[in-house]
Amino acid sequence: MIDQETIQRIIDASRIEEVIGDFVSLKKRGANHIGCCPFHNEKTPSFYVSPSKGIFKCFGCGEAGDVVAFLKKHEHFNYPEALRYLAQKYNIEIHEEEQTEEQKERQSERDALFHVSEFAQKYFADLLYNDEMGRAVGLSYFHSRGLSDEVIKNFGLGYCLDEWSNFTDHARKSGYSDAVLEKTGLTIFKEDSGRSYDRFRGRVMFPIYSISGRVLGFSGRVLSSEKQAAKYVNSPDSDIYNKSRILYGLYQARSAIAKANKCYLVEGNIDVISMHQSGVENTVASCGTSLTTEQIRLIKRYTPNVTVLYDGDSAGIKAALRAVNLLFAEGMHVRCVLFPDGEDPDSYAQKYGSAKLQDYLAGHEDNFVMFKTKVLLDGVKNDPIRKAELVKETVQTIALVPDLLERTEYIAQCSHLLDVPEEALSSELAKALNQNRLKAYEERGGQASASTSQQPAAPMDGTGEAAPIDVSASASAATVAQMRLHPAERHLAQLLLNFGDRTLSYTIPADDGSLQEVSYTVAQAIVGDIHSDDLSFSDPLCQKVFDYYSDTLERGDTPDASFFVTADDEALRSFAISLMLETFRISDSWRAKNIFVPTVEDNLQTDLTESLLAFKLKCINDRIADNATRLRKAASDDDITAILEEKRNLVDIRNKLGCALHRVID
Repeated sequence: MIDQETIQRIIDASRIEEVIGDFVSLKKRGANHIGCCPFHNEKTPSFYVSPSKGIFKCFGCGEAGDVVAFLKKHEHFNYPEALRYLAQKYNIEIHEEEQTEEQKERQSERDALFHVSEFAQKYFADLLYNDEMGRAVGLSYFHSRGLSDEVIKNFGLGYCLDEWSNFTDHARKSGYSDAVLEKTGLTIFKEDSGRSYDRFRGRVMFPIYSISGRVLGFSGRVLSSEKQAAKYVNSPDSDIYNKSRILYGLYQARSAIAKANKCYLVEGNIDVISMHQSGVENTVASCGTSLTTEQIRLIKRYTPNVTVLYDGDSAGIKAALRAVNLLFAEGMHVRCVLFPDGEDPDSYAQKYGSAKLQDYLAGHEDNFVMFKTKVLLDGVKNDPIRKAELVKETVQTIALVPDLLERTEYIAQCSHLLDVPEEALSSELAKALNQNRLKAYEERGGQASASTSQQPAAPMDGTGEAAPIDVSASASAATVAQMRLHPAERHLAQLLLNFGDRTLSYTIPADDGSLQEVSYTVAQAIVGDIHSDDLSFSDPLCQKVFDYYSDTLERGDTPDASFFVTADDEALRSFAISLMLETFRISDSWRAKNIFVPTVEDNLQTDLTESLLAFKLKCINDRIADNATRLRKAASDDDITAILEEKRNLVDIRNKLGCALHRVID
C-alpha cells in the first residue's frame, strides 16, 4: 500500500495540463487550457483544464475530476495504477506503508510471482526468434497462421522448447525458487518421483496480461499430433492469476474498445490476434473458460456494447446462446455476428483479408434476442407445444434486460417475429420478472435489496485490485441541471468554492460608538448571513455545497474546495468543478484598447454583499409565489386576511431588497 505522504508528493508533483496533454491536444486560453473532450465525440472544444486548481471538466458530457480521476477514466486504471503511472512520469520513488510481517510476506510472494512470470515471457519470446527450434517450430507456426512479426511482438508470443525441464533449469539458475515456479504453474513437481518438468514444453506461448500490462499467466498451444496431449493448456489459478477474471487481449484492446464504444468477443487467442492484425483491435476472448460475470464486468468498464463473434457451426451457435443470458443480466447491449459454416474470425480474415472482414462484421451484425429467437424458431415448425416453450424461453431472456425501454422494444419485435400478441408476451414477461425478483430475494436470505443509490461491489481486474466503477451517466445530468439553476444560488455556491477561504475586512460600529474593523472569510460571511435569516437553497446540489461549508466551520475546521474534486457523489463532483472553472475571459484586445473590466475578485466584497441580497430577493419571491398559491386555496375570511397581511410584509421586504440592489421591482 502506498503511504499517504508519498501519495501527496505524487499529487503535488503532477501537473494536470502536462498529464492530460499527453492524451488530449490542449490550447491555452487565459488561465485555463481547452481542447476537444476525449470521452465523447465533439467538434467544438468544451473540455477545460485548470492548472491552478488541478481539475478538468467537460461541459459537454459532464466528466470532471482531478488528474487521478482523468487517468482512471481515460486509461481505465484503478487508483493504485494511476498513482504509479504518475510516480513513474515524475520520477517519484514510491514508499509503501509499514506492513505486518504477514502482509510483507504475502506481498513479497506476489511480487515473486509477477517477476517469474515476466521472466518466463521474455525467455519464451527470446527462444522464438533466437533459438533454432524456436524459429523452426514456433515462429513457423505463427507465420503459417498469417501473423506478422509486429503483431507477434505486440502480444509477446513465444515458444517453450520440447524438453522436459529446459525452462525450469534456466529459471533455477536465474535464482527463482521451486516454490515460486510451482505456484505460477510454470513447473510441475511430482512428489512420488521427485521429478519436475515444464508444464508448457513443446508449445507456442500466449502470455496473458493484466489491464496494466503485467504478465499474469500463460496459455500454451501444442503443435504435436499426440492424441493424449490437450490442444491448449492454461496456467492454473494463483495469487495473481484467476482465469475467470481475465480476458485475453484486453490489455492491447482496452483503448480501442473505449474509443469505438464496442467490444468484439471471440473464442480463441488466435482469433483475437488475427482480428487485431486486421484492424479490429477492440477484440478480446475469455481465457479458456465459459464467459463469466467477472469478465463481463471487465468489459463494462470500457463499454456496455458487446458483439459476440462465433463460428457458424452448431457448437458455435450453442456457445453464443449460453453467453447471452449472462451478458443481458449485467445490463450489456448485445449483438451477434455469425460467420459462415466452417469459418471463424481468423480463417475469414486469412481467406478474404482485413477489408472484407470489417465489411462482413458491419453488414452481418444482428440483435441477439432476435438472433436467438430466429435460431430456435427454425426447430419449432408447426408444433404448438414447442412454440410455447420457445416463447417462454425468449421471454425469460428478455426478463434479464434491466432497462424497461429495451424490454418493451424486444417484446414488440418478438411479437412480430413469433406471431404472438404483445399482450400475451407482456403477461409472460411480468411472470418472469416476478420469478426473478423472488429468486433474488431468496438468494439474499429474505433480505430486501440494497438501495439503488448504492454502487455494486467493484469487480476485480485480475491483479487482486478493485476495478473502478463506471458512473459517468450522472455527470451529464449534473451539467444539464446546473443550467436551470437560479443565478443567485449558483453564484453564492461559486463564491464558496472559489473564494471561501478569502478574508474580507468590514468596519462596524462598536458599543461605545467608535468604529472597529473585523475580519471574516467569505465562507463565514455567507454561512452566517444565511443561517441568521433561516434560509436554504432550493437546488439540492447548491445546498450540499453550503452544508459542507457550514458543517466544517461549525466543527472549527477550515473548509477546502478540493473536498469536492474527489467526492464520491459524481453529480456533486461534476457540479462543483463546473463552478470552480472559469470558462469565460476578457479578450486581450480590450486591454490593448485600455478597456478594463473588473473581475469578481477585483470587487469581491461588493459582489458578496450584492449576491447575498440577490439570494434573499430570490427567497422572498419564492415565498410570495407560495403565498399566492395559499391565497387561492384559502377557505375562510380569516385565512385570507392573514395571508394578505403576510403578503404585504413580504412585498415590503422585497421592495427594500430591490432598492438596496438598485433594481426596479414590479
